[in-house]
Amino acid sequence: MDRSIDMQELLRIPADDVHIEGLLELPTGAHGLVLFAHGSGSSRHSPRNTHVARVLHAQGSGTLLLDLLTLSEDLDYHTRFDISLLTHRLLLATGWVRLHTPASRHLPLGYFGASTGAAAALQAAAALGEDIQAVVSRGGRADLAGAHELAKVRAPTLLLVGGADSEVLQLNRVAYGKLQCEKELSVIPDATHLFEEPGALDEVARQAADWFGRHWK
Repeated sequence: MDRSIDMQELLRIPADDVHIEGLLELPTGAHGLVLFAHGSGSSRHSPRNTHVARVLHAQGSGTLLLDLLTLSEDLDYHTRFDISLLTHRLLLATGWVRLHTPASRHLPLGYFGASTGAAAALQAAAALGEDIQAVVSRGGRADLAGAHELAKVRAPTLLLVGGADSEVLQLNRVAYGKLQCEKELSVIPDATHLFEEPGALDEVARQAADWFGRHWK
């Protein structure tokens, strides 16, 4: 059923010598909080991730849509693919939310990653172990997390990939083989990398909401 948004706040989170921004939204009676790690060249304003967030809200999950890079950093192609930096920022944001947002402090946490953000989400999940309840990757470069970090992930992980996104699908199959946690690789038939086909993004959002809902503890 639909749920109203009980809290909405724009956060400015200190990260080294800069601040990163994130939009925190909590529906009434939230069961958990999903931190979004966006892909290269994207932002918290991404219509695709905003769409997924709305579906998560309806299913009782709060969201924090993050910009892990500043505007100037995002203009640098190399910074966009600096997985270590993205992971570091995601870990800082996770810790900051735990300390400074009382409304979500005690909620179970999950990660939703897209493109390069998926690699950061998986590396952060590997670092935090049982503190992360679930991870979902949408068209993500899970392979960029590296075999060692993928093997350390303990959070149940869902990899969502378009059936027509052949190169990324193959890379996800390789990454899937490295994961040793509860896992699922779900292929959305005929969908391309951005899931622009009719109904494709709806299916992504539905599966993501179901995955998080099943794993909140």
